[in-house]
Amino acid sequence: MKAGVSGLALAAATAVFGISIATAQTAPPPSPPQMTFADPPHKNLKILPADISRMQLLATMKFFSQSLGVRCTYCHVGTDGQPLSTFDFPSDAKEHKKTAREMMRMVQQINEKLPGITGAPDSKITCFTCHRGSTKPATEIPPNTVLVPPPPGATPPPGAVSPPPPHGA
Repeated sequence: MKAGVSGLALAAATAVFGISIATAQTAPPPSPPQMTFADPPHKNLKILPADISRMQLLATMKFFSQSLGVRCTYCHVGTDGQPLSTFDFPSDAKEHKKTAREMMRMVQQINEKLPGITGAPDSKITCFTCHRGSTKPATEIPPNTVLVPPPPGATPPPGAVSPPPPHGA
C-alpha cells in the first residue's frame, strides 16, 4: 500500500507533534517573575536596623500597609500597578514617609517603657493599636461603646457593646 501526500503529511505532523511533546517534557519549567528588592545593605534606613533581612523588611512594610489601610505609594515614590522595581524606595520625597519615621520613634519609646508601666514584660503597642486600618489614628471612643459595665439590673443603651465578663466569672 502506497502512502499518498496526505499520508506523508499526517506522518510528518505526528512526528513533529511527538518531538514537541518530548521537548516540552525535558525543558525546565519557566521560572516565575522575580520581584527585585535590595537585600542588605538597604538604602536610607534611618529607624529600621541596617542589617534587616529582605523578608523581615517586606513583612514590616506589609504590616505598616495593613495597619494603615494603604499601599506602598502612600509613603514611597512609585506608581500603583507598576513593578516594584520601578519604585524609588530610598527617596524621602513624601511627607508620609517622614511621618512614619516619627511614629516609629514614638512606638519604640513607648514600648521601652510599657513593660515597666504595665508589669507585663511582653506589653507593646504597634501601628495597629491606634490606626486600626485607617490613616488617621483613633482618638475617640466609638459611639455606643460601654467601657464600664452598667450596675446590676441597669439596662445598657440600645446597641451598646459591653466588655466580656471578667475571667472566671
